[in-house]
Amino acid sequence: MPFLTAAVVIIGLLSVFNLLLTVALICRTRQTNESAAATAGPPIALRPGSPVGEFAAESVDGEAVSHDTVTGLVGFFSAGCVPCHRLLPRFAEHACAVGRENVLAVVAGDDPEAVAVLKPVARVIVEDYDGPVAGAFQNTWTPAVYLIGSDHRVVAAGGRLEDLSIASSA
Repeated sequence: MPFLTAAVVIIGLLSVFNLLLTVALICRTRQTNESAAATAGPPIALRPGSPVGEFAAESVDGEAVSHDTVTGLVGFFSAGCVPCHRLLPRFAEHACAVGRENVLAVVAGDDPEAVAVLKPVARVIVEDYDGPVAGAFQNTWTPAVYLIGSDHRVVAAGGRLEDLSIASSA
């Protein structure tokens, strides 16, 4: 009988220890997922300090746009992209505040609604998903926004306007 009691106590202690380890593992996994979600963003290739590649394109108004003429806010949008359409009003509002000459919007695919919203406040380029401007920015994700400095280097980048230091006058 003493052996049976000892065995039950040992199994009970091991079960409690196992339960504590499981709870600790669950807590650690939640912390890891929360921190990963907080830092997750779109797969932006050009990070702050990266130079924008060379490109030449024409806006929907026939204006020549190139690497040398782009500074300020740049946004990439695509047709059928729900997050892009959610970002459009705020992007257009900010673009209006900083001036059309300081904003470039690149719309991938056929999206006349997005072009209509952006055209009054930005130079708008409509191109394929792998067009020359997207190639210069190595951009593969929409929405993506960049803040470009006067030296044609990325100041900030992300998937939301909050990712940029909008207060900057770049």
